[in-house]
Amino acid sequence: MSGTGIHEPRTLIRMGVITPRRKAIFFAVMAGLGALAPFAVYPVFLMNVLCMALFASAFNLLLGYTGLLSFGHAAFLGSAGYVTGHALKVWGWPTEAGILLGTLVATVLGLVIGGLAIRRSGIYFAMITLGFAQMIYFVAVQLPFTGGEDGLQGIPRGKALGLFPLEGRYAMYYFVYVVFLLGFYVIYRTIHSPFGHVLRSIRENEPRALSLGYDVDRYKLVAFVISAGLAGLAGATKAVVLQFETLTDVHWHKSGEVVLMTLLGGMGTVMGPSAGALIVVAMENYLSGFGDWVTVIIGCVFVVGVLAFRRGFVGEAARLLKSFPI
Repeated sequence: MSGTGIHEPRTLIRMGVITPRRKAIFFAVMAGLGALAPFAVYPVFLMNVLCMALFASAFNLLLGYTGLLSFGHAAFLGSAGYVTGHALKVWGWPTEAGILLGTLVATVLGLVIGGLAIRRSGIYFAMITLGFAQMIYFVAVQLPFTGGEDGLQGIPRGKALGLFPLEGRYAMYYFVYVVFLLGFYVIYRTIHSPFGHVLRSIRENEPRALSLGYDVDRYKLVAFVISAGLAGLAGATKAVVLQFETLTDVHWHKSGEVVLMTLLGGMGTVMGPSAGALIVVAMENYLSGFGDWVTVIIGCVFVVGVLAFRRGFVGEAARLLKSFPI
């Protein structure tokens, strides 16, 4: 165990928790399933899942690995969607440039909000982020280019690299899949880097991290900015997929939904938020016939999941796999 109280990668390998063989098999299987999935499942549904999975994974970087509970992450998701949609529809920007602009805006917004929020901790941090998110929601309602309650409609998908039209569902799916893999890789490399180990030490014992000489506030701010930027990437991509952006993505309910996804799948696990996103989006999509009862059903699933699987579905599965090294 390292001086920060965190297992280093080599230690985990010796313990049998992570093995190179297991890791290679896992990522190969996941990549293969992702590539073949649109031929078995409706691609638009899958694209929505990928966008929300990236959003939840970005949030997990903050909550699961840094110990900061943000109730305002919808601000980054929705603001990036609006900016990207406006850049594509009104300014006629290329698809990639519009997504990058939306991601940049969310990153800058994360720098501003995070710079103020990290001065507090616990419930005060959560309330500050919620307050800023509500401000963004009010701005989205008032600004003319957002369309108010009607939302921003008719966002063009454009062409990938200026060559490949994204109007076809398969072309759009693989574009989103590449974006998801890039975002997921950034998250994976972050949490498995020395920087990620410091974030874990802050989560586990912040006073000790301070005593070891780490600038805790700076690490928190960098984690917040990375999380905000990736949440913005998810929101920008989602706006292109659905070709519209509404107030739903900047509402506080969306911030609560990402907390649900993370806890249900497994907080502090690599794949947990993605699994949680799949479960929640699938329930919202396939149980829509139940009307308002969908919220009740999701709430029941959440309660049962938290009580029966304290580490989340993926967390409990990983615990069981430790007994069966590959």
